[in-house]
Amino acid sequence: MATTSRTKGKKELAKPIDNGEGEVRRASVVHDGGKKHARKNVVLLCGEGPPSELSDDDEEFARLEAAAYRDYDCNYPAEDVDPMDIFPYSTHRDGSIYRGEYSWKKDYRVAERNETWIEAMMLSDPKDCMFHNGTCWMHSPWPMLQIFSLKLAKIPMDADSVELYGYIATRDVLDPLLNYIVNVSRNDPIIIKQGSLIEMTGPKRGIELCDTTLIEYDMRIKTGEQEKDDLQLIDGASIVDDRSTATKCLFTKRIHGDCGAVDITVSRLDVAVEATIEVHISEVRSTFNLCVGCFTSGLDQEIQLFDGAIGESRGLRRSVVATVIDTWMDLKFKVGSGPYSNRDTEHCYSFKAINHGWTSQLIKTEFASILVKVTWSTLSMSNM
Repeated sequence: MATTSRTKGKKELAKPIDNGEGEVRRASVVHDGGKKHARKNVVLLCGEGPPSELSDDDEEFARLEAAAYRDYDCNYPAEDVDPMDIFPYSTHRDGSIYRGEYSWKKDYRVAERNETWIEAMMLSDPKDCMFHNGTCWMHSPWPMLQIFSLKLAKIPMDADSVELYGYIATRDVLDPLLNYIVNVSRNDPIIIKQGSLIEMTGPKRGIELCDTTLIEYDMRIKTGEQEKDDLQLIDGASIVDDRSTATKCLFTKRIHGDCGAVDITVSRLDVAVEATIEVHISEVRSTFNLCVGCFTSGLDQEIQLFDGAIGESRGLRRSVVATVIDTWMDLKFKVGSGPYSNRDTEHCYSFKAINHGWTSQLIKTEFASILVKVTWSTLSMSNM
């Protein structure tokens, strides 16, 4: 079992750089015998009941939906994870998601396939701030949805691993166009085993959650040369709302499909801001393994931002995480020489959530220099 060495946190190993607006605190931790990073226990509550119906003016749709949910409950009996409700007439493979005049399809413009035009960090340095007691009240925190993990819960029984492709995305009131959480091409599928995490490459910007947010998905298992022969993992659309979820509490739902299931773990975070995390590695002296994890808003589940080998100077993919204002976002950098190394070192830094601004931290390791920059922004609500 791998053990980790303790870093001293000397000034020459980690030099904070910021614009005078952010706060950062540093810590070094030890992993002993593979035990989890010690953190304060948090009581977690689960969202209860199905999401509220978006179409309350269509009795026929309501009747069909209720029947579909009854059939759904019969097909997927009680398990360790509650099933996520899936809208009827929301599948992509047969095109039913694009047909019909149901209000949720109109509200979230599901026929439009473009990616959201809104970028992250749009209000990281606004020029029209108005302050009271040192806090900007012109650009306020907002209820947000944070997706913590996606796990491949079930695959066909005769498969050890599968080639997975497709997408999972959100649509919110801020901008109903697709905000991808996962988007994998069939030409470059990911090879993954049952029980493994699905790497999240998004979101592109923070996910708004005031009333309801739609989660849309079409994930498939590649089986051969022709797409028509591929197996459907999950296909449809669901919603998360702010009435059946408790703020700052994690809950997990299982999205069932024809040939498997995906577990999604999320939390509603009220009065939250958007943290954009950028990591750049330089002065690489030898190939090493890097794992970057994130804890947000006092919750004890880690969001995996990166896990892979670094062999040359490069920037990592930008990550966007929701954080409750005035709480701490913790970033954990685990550095080691390889998967069988017995001396992995962790560097932990905490960044306090503010309305606007940025903070940087330079980490010096035996393998390379790691510069992390966290940029804070409220959501741009001007188009609502």
